[in-house]
Amino acid sequence: MSAYHPLHDGWTVTAVSSTRQHRPVVAGLAATVPGCVHTDLLDAGLIDDPYLDDNENRLTWIGRTAWAYETVFTWAGTEDGRADLVCEGLDTVATITLNGVEIGRTANMHRSYRFPVRHLLREGGNTLRVLFDPPYGYAEVQREALGDRPGAYAEPYQFIRKMACNFGWDWGPTLVTAGIWRPIGVRTWSTARLAEVRPLVTLDGPDGRVDVHVTVERATEAPLTLTASVAGVTGEARLAAGQRTAVVTLNVPRPALWWPRGHGDQPLYDLTVRLGADADGAGADGEWTGRIGFRSIGLDRTDDAFTLVVNGRPVFVKGFNWIPDDCFPSRLTRERLAERFAQAAGAGANCLRVWGGGRYESEDFYALADEMGMLVWQDFPFACAAYPEEGPFAAEVAAEAREHVARLSAHPSLAIWCGNNENIEGHADWGWQDDLDGRSWGAGFYYDLLPRIVAELDPTRPYWPGSPYSGSPDLPPNDPARGTVHIWTVWNTHDYTHYASYTPRFVAEFGFQGPPTYATLRAAVGDDPLAPDSPGVRHHQKAIDGDLKLLRGLGEHLPEPTGFDDWHYYTQLNQARAMAFGIERFRALAPYCMGTIVWQLNDCWPVTSWAAVDGGGRRKPLWYALRRAYADRLLTFQGDSVVAVNDTEEPWSGELAVERRTLAGEPIAKECFTVFADRRGTAAVELPAALREWDDQAGEVLVATLDGTRALRFPAEDPAMDYPAAEFDTVVEESAGGLRVTVTARTVVRELAIFPDRLDPRATVDDQLVTLLPGETAVFHVTGFGVRGLNTEALVRRPVLRCVNEAKR
Repeated sequence: MSAYHPLHDGWTVTAVSSTRQHRPVVAGLAATVPGCVHTDLLDAGLIDDPYLDDNENRLTWIGRTAWAYETVFTWAGTEDGRADLVCEGLDTVATITLNGVEIGRTANMHRSYRFPVRHLLREGGNTLRVLFDPPYGYAEVQREALGDRPGAYAEPYQFIRKMACNFGWDWGPTLVTAGIWRPIGVRTWSTARLAEVRPLVTLDGPDGRVDVHVTVERATEAPLTLTASVAGVTGEARLAAGQRTAVVTLNVPRPALWWPRGHGDQPLYDLTVRLGADADGAGADGEWTGRIGFRSIGLDRTDDAFTLVVNGRPVFVKGFNWIPDDCFPSRLTRERLAERFAQAAGAGANCLRVWGGGRYESEDFYALADEMGMLVWQDFPFACAAYPEEGPFAAEVAAEAREHVARLSAHPSLAIWCGNNENIEGHADWGWQDDLDGRSWGAGFYYDLLPRIVAELDPTRPYWPGSPYSGSPDLPPNDPARGTVHIWTVWNTHDYTHYASYTPRFVAEFGFQGPPTYATLRAAVGDDPLAPDSPGVRHHQKAIDGDLKLLRGLGEHLPEPTGFDDWHYYTQLNQARAMAFGIERFRALAPYCMGTIVWQLNDCWPVTSWAAVDGGGRRKPLWYALRRAYADRLLTFQGDSVVAVNDTEEPWSGELAVERRTLAGEPIAKECFTVFADRRGTAAVELPAALREWDDQAGEVLVATLDGTRALRFPAEDPAMDYPAAEFDTVVEESAGGLRVTVTARTVVRELAIFPDRLDPRATVDDQLVTLLPGETAVFHVTGFGVRGLNTEALVRRPVLRCVNEAKR
């Protein structure tokens, strides 16, 4: 019978050669597999942590060095007729030898490889060697041979099938890796094996249908039997001598449907596929198991819309863009991914977009998405550059696409395949055409190769050529009125109030920067003291003119920072306000606009960025603002109206009360309105003059409430408001799991936030950025290991407790 022999022990790594690189001697260093050179060098103490200070700058030699991984393993022989070396992930350009014989070469991080080695294995010791060429050297040779191509950065990432952001991005370090980054081992088998199992799930009225497409690899031409079962239904197919493909169709009566988060439950069904030889089943590499969900997915393009439709229901996408959660993917565990998914779900998201500058994610990632009802928008890994279609690239792209479209077909969470990130826009709008001078740039991939592969292997899901994209190669790609749009005028050149000028169909990328939490920044930067312009803080800002844009973005919204503490609080607050402003605008446009995907959920290292969860895994104030903006029921001021946004299956009706008050809480004018927002709908109430015209623009506030949901509008920016110095009472008490902090306002208290990580990096708080009107109370729960030992006096004083109109306390 078949067996798997993992080869993860006894590896060493050696620096073989490098060009003009000053580097330490690395010979026979103990290596971890799966892993990479950086983590091996780090574990050995030969390099400093590349995430700290500017250590990254001294590690460029690693990506310009050849690395040899080697192990000796014992082989006891096998009765099976076949033995394959299975490499699930090699990063990237590798030559593999077994017992001194070359068995294969690779040049693609994004795919797996399988090499027959039965004839080379010998009983006793066997030597396996994987030699990795320098990634820079390979990419530069391809660039020289095929001609340069424009890209967002002066790095050759489009000339190698490797995670593009390895070469640095405007939120990430340049850490060009090499290594055996996924499992490697020997698989033995006889007769036949399951080479590919591709379940395609559709609905036929209330019933489910699974077409299980199977490809087998044969060692003999004997007849085979294939069985598949799910939800108590079993089907069978026979493969005649020499036949290598078959389809088993399973019709499941009235299965429970899988829904995205917020729309229903996520029932999953175990699907089992078995392969056996006709005689006795012996020798066939025989079983595949996976979990499927019954649902339909489509893309409604009526009148240039872009609406995902699940089980016949239009879904407003509330999402995040996802980048690789670590520069070194082998360090990612299911537990860490589950924490990120919980943070996305906790903020109200129902979708993650796997961005094209990263990679196809792990099985754990998609399994978590299935379990949690998180739709996955999957980019093919192309981003922000013109990609060559000649040389080795067309074949490599086809191979990786075929592998992953088939691999991911079972996952109900996978909603859409997208050809690339911003490459169509780059070709149309970024001046690439003159630089290309007729050379290929990837159009053949996005408009031909990739859609053909998706149509062939998984016609159950929609394909979209790129984002942004307006639906046709002849149209301006970033037209808000069609398809998907990316909005980067805000942050790059415009104030966040500019979001109000957009009326988009679907916003697939938009964002605003803010620094990481204090604990994350302090742990990564040795500067003393920390300052917005201190060397380590500046190094952990990768965006062009990022620090300038942070300060410029404060505009008239917030006071001018007078030191690090102000800078940190105000820029984090401004990030949160900017994104809440945009999301509320776009949600109020539903169903004309049917999606917002925030750039971004996560970071791969500690950095000032657009993320809601920083590189230490801590939630920034942005996360709390997004939780309110993505709430199933939202009340928002838009122009001269109040809009009720209802993303639930039940109508939202009641009495909307809108009151104009002084900042001291005294009523000036009040009106009540009957509101009915249908299921998954919106309702707008235009305000009369008495509520939208101010007597004292610096001293009033508008308060709207509906069924326990509230929205506030202040008529002027904070520096122009006549806020009193904040006065409030605080009580800190022990509670289950930590401390309960009760704050009662005696004046208006604007954007109250508690930052307990300043006292203990393990401490977290359950809410941030709460505005209290006079007489109101907020309760915060501070939790984390050891928080009961915090200095409770410091917990309710600056710089731990902040508000815009704070007094010196």
